Amino acid sequence: MSRTTPVEAPPEADASLSHGLKQRHLSMIALGGVIGAGLFVGSGAGIAAAGPSIVLAYVLSGLLVMLVMRMLGEMSAAYPSSGSFSAHAERAIGPWAGFTVGWAFWVLLCTAVGLEGIGAAKIVSGWLPGTPEWAWVALFMLVFCGANLAAVKNFGEFEFWFAALKVGAITLFLVLGVLAIAGVLPGTDSPGASNLTDFLPGGGEGLVIGLLASIFAYGGLETVTIAAAESEDPVRGVASAVRTAMWRIALFYVGSMAVVVTLVPWDSPEVVESGPYVAALDHLGIPGAGQLMNVVVLVALLSAMNANIYGASRIGYSLVRRGQGPKALGRVSGGVPRTAVAASSFFGFVCVALSYWRPDDVFPWLLNMIGAVILVVWIFIAVSQLRLRRRLEREAPQKLVVRMWAFPVLTWVALAGMAAIFVLMAREPDTRVQLYSTGAMTLVLAAVGYAWQRARAGR
Repeated sequence: MSRTTPVEAPPEADASLSHGLKQRHLSMIALGGVIGAGLFVGSGAGIAAAGPSIVLAYVLSGLLVMLVMRMLGEMSAAYPSSGSFSAHAERAIGPWAGFTVGWAFWVLLCTAVGLEGIGAAKIVSGWLPGTPEWAWVALFMLVFCGANLAAVKNFGEFEFWFAALKVGAITLFLVLGVLAIAGVLPGTDSPGASNLTDFLPGGGEGLVIGLLASIFAYGGLETVTIAAAESEDPVRGVASAVRTAMWRIALFYVGSMAVVVTLVPWDSPEVVESGPYVAALDHLGIPGAGQLMNVVVLVALLSAMNANIYGASRIGYSLVRRGQGPKALGRVSGGVPRTAVAASSFFGFVCVALSYWRPDDVFPWLLNMIGAVILVVWIFIAVSQLRLRRRLEREAPQKLVVRMWAFPVLTWVALAGMAAIFVLMAREPDTRVQLYSTGAMTLVLAAVGYAWQRARAGR
C-alpha cells in the first residue's frame, strides 16, 4: 500500500470548474454561513438544560470550532480544492481517509438538504393552511437544484442575499437586546442580572447537554473552504474567511446567547415552545415577533438547502476526480458538475420521501447515522493538519499563508477536546445511539475505502 497515491493537485484539479464566485460572495458566505437554523431553533433545548451556563457552553464549543477552522484554513489556503478536507485527508493520510470522510460528509449534506426542505415547508404551510408540505419541498428542491445546475454564480448570489438577510436580522436582534439590557430601549425595563443568578441550574449534567447542543449548531462553516476553490482568488478568500471566524462566532453565537439568557428567564416555557429569539422579542414587546422570526428561520433553512446542495455536489465531484466514485458524477458542463448536483438533490429528495414513508424506522436510523459525522470530519481535519504542516514546512513554506496557532500544541488540544465530546456523547442516552450509528457508518466506509486503495495499489 502506498500513501503517495496522487491526489487532486491544487489548484489545477478544479480547472474544469468555473471560477464564478466573486470576493463579495465568498465574504458573505463566510459571514452568513455561521448563522444557521440550528442557532435559531435548536438553542432553546440547550438553554432549558444548561440555563445561563449555555453561554459558557457556546464559548467552549466555539473555541474548538475556531481551532478546527484555523487548521482547515491552513490546509485550504495551501491546497485550494473543491474537495476541501476530503482532499487534505487523502493527501495527508491516504486515499482511504479521503474516501471515508468525503462520502460520510456527502451523506450528511444530502440528508440535511431533505431535513431543511421539510422544515421550510412546515413554516410556509403554516402561513398557507391546506397546502401540502411535499409540494413546497418539491418547489424548494427544484429552485435550488435548478440554480446550482445553471452556474456557480447563482449559488453565490442566493447565498449573498440570504446571508445579508440573516446578518441583518441577528444584528438588529443584538442591538435591540443590548439597548434593553442597558435600560435605554423605550418601553422596557432593564432586567439587570436578575436572570443570571442561578448560573448552573442543571449542574454539570445540564452544562454537558448544552455543550453537545451547541457543538452541532456550528455545522456548515466548512462550506466556505469548498466554495473558495471556485472563487477569483482562492487563497485570499480562505485566508480572509478564517481570520474573521473568531469575531463572527463570538458576536453571533456567544453574543446572542448572552442577550437571550439576560433578557428572559432560562426556565420560561416560551424558550423551548416558541424559540429563544421569539421569547426575547416577545419580552421586548416587539409586535409580530413570532412571524418575524419565522421569516428569518425560513431564510436560514433555504440558505442551508442551497449551500448543502452546492457543498454535496462539489465533494462528490472531487471524490470522482480522485477516482473514488462513479465517473458519471465527474462530468462538467458550463463549469458546473451538473450530474453531481442532480444526484445530490435527488438523494435529498429521497430523504424527504423516507420521512413520509418510513417515519418510525428508516428515517430515524438515517438521522442517527449522520448524528456525529461533523465530529468525524473534525478529527480527520486535525490529523491531516498535523501531518501536512510538517510536510509544508519542509517542501513549500511559502504556501503557509494561514498558520495554525501554537502548532502543534493547539492541534493536540483540539483533538483532546473532540475525544472528550465523544466520551460525553457515550454518557448521554440520546446521543449514544448517534455516536454508535455514525461510528458504524464510518467503519464501513473506511473498510470499503481501504479495500479500494489496496486494489488500486495492486493495479
